[in-house]
Amino acid sequence: MDFSAAKQILLAKPDALEDYPFGPDVAVFKIKSKMFATLAWRGNIANMNLKCVSEQIPGLIDLFSGVHPGYHMNKKHWITVDLDGSVPDGEIAQLIDQSYALVVGGLRVKERKALELKWGREMLYGQTSEAWPSPASNR
Repeated sequence: MDFSAAKQILLAKPDALEDYPFGPDVAVFKIKSKMFATLAWRGNIANMNLKCVSEQIPGLIDLFSGVHPGYHMNKKHWITVDLDGSVPDGEIAQLIDQSYALVVGGLRVKERKALELKWGREMLYGQTSEAWPSPASNR
């Protein structure tokens, strides 16, 4: 996956916004003011930071040479994925979906419920929507 394809997927997420709070070199993708991804160039390699399930991070790092602990991020919850061909496009798309779903699942109840009503749970959380907060939860 290249920079343009990654950006297109990120912006296709429901209500996703692109922002540049760290300057013109780092695109930050947000949902309701919460970051779910960054996209930037480091040298001649494009990369992105994505939120990840903590227990999956060591396995992803072992499995793919292009996955690293989150650059300038909390390494317990974030990974950096190099867009250099070392991680299959399908895997990157799944990691983007997961990052987005984790951030949406952590939003305030009012924000999350409004998004669920507008877009539907499957659109927000993907096929694993049963693993995410139910509309009746009091988060």
